[in-house]
Amino acid sequence: MALATLTSKWQMVIPKPVREHLGVQPGDQMDFIIQDDGQVVVKPAVVDVRKLKGLLARPGRKPVSVEQMKRAIRRRASGRM
Repeated sequence: MALATLTSKWQMVIPKPVREHLGVQPGDQMDFIIQDDGQVVVKPAVVDVRKLKGLLARPGRKPVSVEQMKRAIRRRASGRM
């Protein structure tokens, strides 16, 4: 069992074993779900994939196809860059 203490500012530190189990990082958002039986489930919030659109965009550069990516990975793995 992991224990956390609530501060006067209503904050708490998520214990390390829980952070590692959830795979969360600073800046991640958490969902708090109150169950019908009164238990509270805490889990990482799921980001809508549509919000990621353009995250890796490189203005002025032509998009790369999956086949081009595979070739580049094979070249890199074989040491021929």
